[in-house]
Amino acid sequence: MGLLSLGTPLPWKEVQKHVDHVRQHGIQQFLHIWKNTKDKRGNSLLWGDEVEYMVVSYDDENKSALLSLRQAEILTALEENETRQRKIEDELGIGSGQRIPTFHPEYGRYMLEATPGHPYTASLEDLLNVELNMNRRREIAKQHMLPHEFPITLTSFPRLGAPGQFTDPYYPPTGNASRSLFLPDELINPHARFPTLTANIRERRGSKVAMNVPIFKDKNTPTPFIDPTIPYDRNLYPEDANARDGAAKPDHIYMDSMGFGMGCCCLQITFQATDIDEARRLYDQLAPLGPIFLALTAASPAWRGYLSDQDCRWNVIAGSVDDRTEEERGLKPLDHQRFVIPKSRYDSIDYYISQSPECRPEYNDIELVKDDKIKTTLTDAGVDEKLANHYAHLFIRDPIVVFSELIDQDDITSSDHFENIQSTNWQTMRFKPPPPGTDIGWRVEFRSMEIQITDFENAAFAIFIVLLTRAILSFKLNFYIPISKVDRNMQVAHRRDAVIDEKFYFRKDIFAPVCHSHDAQSTGSETASEDASASWYSSDGNRSTDSVVSPPVKPVEDEYDLFTIDEIINGRKRNTTNGFSSDVEDEMDEFPGLVKLVQSYLDSMSVDVETRCTLNAYMDLISKRASGELYTAARWMREFIRGHPDYQFDSVVGSAVNYDLVKTVGQLTIGNEWDGAGEKLLGGMTGNRYRSS
Repeated sequence: MGLLSLGTPLPWKEVQKHVDHVRQHGIQQFLHIWKNTKDKRGNSLLWGDEVEYMVVSYDDENKSALLSLRQAEILTALEENETRQRKIEDELGIGSGQRIPTFHPEYGRYMLEATPGHPYTASLEDLLNVELNMNRRREIAKQHMLPHEFPITLTSFPRLGAPGQFTDPYYPPTGNASRSLFLPDELINPHARFPTLTANIRERRGSKVAMNVPIFKDKNTPTPFIDPTIPYDRNLYPEDANARDGAAKPDHIYMDSMGFGMGCCCLQITFQATDIDEARRLYDQLAPLGPIFLALTAASPAWRGYLSDQDCRWNVIAGSVDDRTEEERGLKPLDHQRFVIPKSRYDSIDYYISQSPECRPEYNDIELVKDDKIKTTLTDAGVDEKLANHYAHLFIRDPIVVFSELIDQDDITSSDHFENIQSTNWQTMRFKPPPPGTDIGWRVEFRSMEIQITDFENAAFAIFIVLLTRAILSFKLNFYIPISKVDRNMQVAHRRDAVIDEKFYFRKDIFAPVCHSHDAQSTGSETASEDASASWYSSDGNRSTDSVVSPPVKPVEDEYDLFTIDEIINGRKRNTTNGFSSDVEDEMDEFPGLVKLVQSYLDSMSVDVETRCTLNAYMDLISKRASGELYTAARWMREFIRGHPDYQFDSVVGSAVNYDLVKTVGQLTIGNEWDGAGEKLLGGMTGNRYRSS
């Protein structure tokens, strides 16, 4: 969830006095880090995942599944256990791969985050430990819960904010931080950062946040749908008028609090690169994959007790932390603000940052809003234009939470002001400089994926992304498409069943040699001469020794096409008569597919049969999700809800439906019902299934 500092948080009126100070010193802190680490080479690949859990409380007698608000008690017990175990591990000399996992707080008081006890390496042994480690995390968490509590991995809780009770214990939907019509402030982690972040976003914006997700129009859903559960006549706070004044749209599910977004769970992967240039390359190459894997992992079809007509969380979270004023949203002329800002601070990236010559200027095709003074400060200090643009863009944002004790810092030893703004730019990718005074390298974080129901699924997606980064670097793959097309893909990814029904822009020739356009830049380890002399790679991922003459530069529009996700993941064939086809009779791959690229990378590793079978099982899951043979979690949940005997085909997810859904999710989690209730989600799959002791 970002930086968790201790101290006294300032209200927004006081924060405003310090926003320029935080920005200026944040940039100075970055410059100290950059100067000390920009030439550092040879870091080994390390990586880790972050898994987020919801703690549910089952009331089997009354057939109710609620969100347990005992995060603080559970985390205290987990921390005490971790301290004891670490001491034992140190005494016994236990290796890093077997270290006890670490648990962290999250925004919601019903949420936990867990990471491996130590970063993974690039070894195959570590890949095989990922699912077991995820099993272990869930098992340890469960051991410190009450008998009726269980840690599930759902992206969004279907009845969060619905009428009646959805938390254990119950609190009425009031509170000065969020002033929500639907959520109590007691839902928020009590650490000072979280309620202050919630209140300051609302105050800076000048209104409550507003998210409107389209309602799924079932056969008994009223048209137009006017939500009868919105308390339009409430007058506890001035912002209660927002819903009456048009914030709540017809035919939509209206949400008005940060908790609806930041109360979601996700799966995130962080990689340490060998150096800053490799990190910048990975940042760029993974960015076009963000929407693809958002759609592949779609797992959030229900909101505030209703079925929605979308499958993903991303736009809900984007809206939940959208602190832009009316001027910044372009609703009023600029007067008090500096910029019109097209996006929330939680959104897809706006700019590629690699200096590799394959990063053509035309790919950065949307207007980048940036602070020119900050850019000048960076370039005057020697930072190249692309990296300067990146941070000058991130730093158009204000800090939201400032602690009075941390206003004045040592910019050489601290990075708190930098992280204050860096960590509240929640984008699909995050470029992460080394913390000062550590041996940590430059890192990138892949952030778009939704959490999956089982550890097997989460391990599969984590491992696949890791192997894909290795293939990107080994085969010098090129996934660049214009940023505007990545933005469009993000919007499409939210659509119901996008994984099987929609098409996404993707690069056609990912093995294309570097095209030396006249204004392409190259510095550092990724020089034009190095790439110009590099060999081609054939469509099966194997290196070709044929001599290559660099072709002329193509128009960018000729480099990409619309693909189904099945074609992106599993490949598509060439059809010589009308372009592309998936006809299996044509053996010539036009696009090999990401699974085949990863398989080719593994072929180069001489992997033993047993290990390869395990890894193939993970890739089989992803391949079948892409083809539609297996459902996404969103499609499976939607079908489960619509098939429940208590569902009235009116889009309402009632308490009994929610209970049975969450209980079934729990059964799938512990390895039951994979070929029963979960057959369309996991049928035929095998894994190190979690078993509760």
